[in-house]
Amino acid sequence: MPLSLSVSGMATCAALYAIGSYLTAYIPSPWGVGQFRPAVVVPAFFAVVFGPLPAGMGAALGTLIADSAKYGYLYPGSFLAAVPGNFIGFYLFGLITRRFSWGRFILASNVTLTVANFIVAVLYVMVFKILYLGDPKYIAFSSQALLVFIFGLTIWWFVTMLPFVLLVTPFLIRVTSYAIPSLVSPDIRGQTLRQELPMGLLSLAFLVPGALMLVIGLSVAYSALGAEMTRYFTGATAMLIQWMFLLSGAILSCIGLALKIGQITKKVSKI
Repeated sequence: MPLSLSVSGMATCAALYAIGSYLTAYIPSPWGVGQFRPAVVVPAFFAVVFGPLPAGMGAALGTLIADSAKYGYLYPGSFLAAVPGNFIGFYLFGLITRRFSWGRFILASNVTLTVANFIVAVLYVMVFKILYLGDPKYIAFSSQALLVFIFGLTIWWFVTMLPFVLLVTPFLIRVTSYAIPSLVSPDIRGQTLRQELPMGLLSLAFLVPGALMLVIGLSVAYSALGAEMTRYFTGATAMLIQWMFLLSGAILSCIGLALKIGQITKKVSKI
C-alpha cells in the first residue's frame, strides 16, 4: 500500500474513531469509569483494509482526541492507558488478519478485544489512578479488589464491543469490497465476496464468552464472591456489576444461539 494511502487511512481512522467514541463517551460502565464504545468497528475495519500501522496509530490518536474533547484538555488518563492499549490491540488485529480469512477475523476480534482492553484496564488503574494521581480510593484497595476491578473493566469492554466488531465490521468490509474494490487487496476481496462467514465458529465466538459471563454473574449472586465485592464497592455498584455479568452473558448467549439456529435451519433447507 502506498505511503500516502496509509497516512490518509490513519488520519481517516483517527477522525472517525474520535467522532464515534465521543458520541458514546458519556455512557459509563457499572464501575463508574470506562466508556461504552461501539466505535471500535472503525479501527477493526481499518486494520483489515489498511493494515496494522494505520489502524494502530488511528485508534491511538482517535481515542486521545475523543477523551481530550470530553474532558476539555489533553487527558493524561487517555495518554497513559487508552493510547497504548488501542495501538497495541489494533496493530495486533492487523497482524492477525494480514493473511485474511473470516476465521482469522473472528480470532483477531476475540484476541484483540481481550488483550487491548486488559492493557487499558491495567494501565488506567495501576499507572494513571495509583501512580500518576495517587488516588486514595484505589490505593486503599486490596490486591484482590484491584484484580476484580481490572478484570471487571476488561470484561465489560469486551462484552460491549464484541457484538459490534463481529456483526458490523464484516458488513463494512463486504460493502467496501463491492463499492471500492481498488481499495481492498485481492486476497481480502476474494475472501469477502466468495466465502461466507463460518457461522459455526461465529456462534461459538458468542456462546463461549456468554456462558462464561453467566457463570461469573451467578457466582457473584450466589457465592462468597458477591460478599467479597460488597466490601469494596457500594451496594448499588455491586448490584449493577452482578446484572452486567448476567445480562451481557444472556445477550451474547442469545446471539450465539440465534446464529447456530440460523446455520442449522439453512442446512436443513438445502436438504
